[in-house]
Amino acid sequence: MHRSTLIGLLLHYRTPFNTEAGYVARALRFIEQHPDCFDRELVAGHITGSVWVVNPARDRVLLLHHGKHFQWFQPGGHADNDHDILRVALRETQEETGLPAEHIHLVSSALFDVDVHTIPHSERGPQHRHYDMRFLVEIDDRLDIPGSHESNAVAWVDLPDVPRYNNNLSTLRMLEKTRRLPKPQTLMPQRRVG
Repeated sequence: MHRSTLIGLLLHYRTPFNTEAGYVARALRFIEQHPDCFDRELVAGHITGSVWVVNPARDRVLLLHHGKHFQWFQPGGHADNDHDILRVALRETQEETGLPAEHIHLVSSALFDVDVHTIPHSERGPQHRHYDMRFLVEIDDRLDIPGSHESNAVAWVDLPDVPRYNNNLSTLRMLEKTRRLPKPQTLMPQRRVG
């Protein structure tokens, strides 16, 4: 995926949320102005990739308690100059959940959500922005999720409880999108004939 591929994803993305539409426009401007937008050393900010993890029933989401920020978030991280932001998001999911790729099912290669947020100044660097490209994945919630050294905890959270873990506007927006997802098809039991 080249920078132009990400621009294409953003140009085709539609959202009913006005704030998010503004983030899409900001992200497009940023990417067009910064050929090095995938480089975490870019002081103004950089592209990041993350996933919103749902279970097969679409009634729970997977959140990680971030070891550096001490907050509950979805899996994700820096691109580190990888221009394929979907690959970045899936790689981060593997690293942060501790699950092999075969247990992480991409629901769609289209964007699920776009967010722009400010990362405050810290010992790791100056204040900057993350232009986060988010994709939807499914993981079986019956699996043991080992997690990684980057997270203090990993939890499956019922949709009504998500705001108790993280009530950021972007999380609430993804929660609302989850509620709007089509419910998975359940197979009707076969009727015996005769």
